[in-house]
Amino acid sequence: MILKNTINELIKILSKPRSYIGFAALTVLIAVILLAMKADGENFISFVTASFEQTLSFNGDILNGNLMAFIILQMLIIHVPLLVALVTGDLVSGEAAMGTLRMMATKPISRNAILTSKLLAGAIYTFLLTAWMAFMAYGIGQWMFGAGDLIVLNNDGLVIIPADDIAWRYVYSFGLAYLSLLAIAAMSICFSVFSDNSIGPIVSTMAVIIFFTIIGTLDVPSLSYVQPFLMTTHMAAWRSLFEMPVPVGDILTSVYVLIAHILGFSGLALWKFNKKDINT
Repeated sequence: MILKNTINELIKILSKPRSYIGFAALTVLIAVILLAMKADGENFISFVTASFEQTLSFNGDILNGNLMAFIILQMLIIHVPLLVALVTGDLVSGEAAMGTLRMMATKPISRNAILTSKLLAGAIYTFLLTAWMAFMAYGIGQWMFGAGDLIVLNNDGLVIIPADDIAWRYVYSFGLAYLSLLAIAAMSICFSVFSDNSIGPIVSTMAVIIFFTIIGTLDVPSLSYVQPFLMTTHMAAWRSLFEMPVPVGDILTSVYVLIAHILGFSGLALWKFNKKDINT
């Protein structure tokens, strides 16, 4: 029953025009970045590496598909949550506003099953959006710029990762990106359960993300105890995969925190949905 209902929920999502805004936005944004870097990327790279060229000699093509995927992922991971919330924030509140949620409650299916189906459909949509971003950033990037060693500048300095040691890092990177976006989807669906209009959950989700981001970046001792538990603190955990050696412990901590947020928001949503008055 849950599987059939999940398919129905996914069909509902894909039948809404707003569901394709995210795919269209990612396509346009990534295409613009790739084309701009193809046209003038050499000057950009020279500007970035100018401070190192006095002590280091760079051989080979620094501007390659691996670097482009890194740049795109870093630029878009903070903005994609809006595209996720735009769809998942409407899964419950939208139907409540139209009255179709009341009709669903009359069917021989539990409220837990109804909301679980919506959560699963939201997770599938988020996965498709992440997969499309990965295809555009990594797949098209490799096609346009080719492969090559990846040069990354982090807190420890300049890290050069060989081309044959990169693919698996991107697999896990986009996996971590998906986990981050899944936490956003769970939060927006949770807010959707508490609301009876479509705009409220979307705005609330973005407001919380902005608030958490500001709190997470403030260098205030009193906030240092809270920052490790914020989901936004761990949305950039994918960058750790491009360190040498890879800090596996830190990455696992981020995974645990993100999963805790997913389970927490999903549990709160299930609790509220079972108490929600949808029969009148």
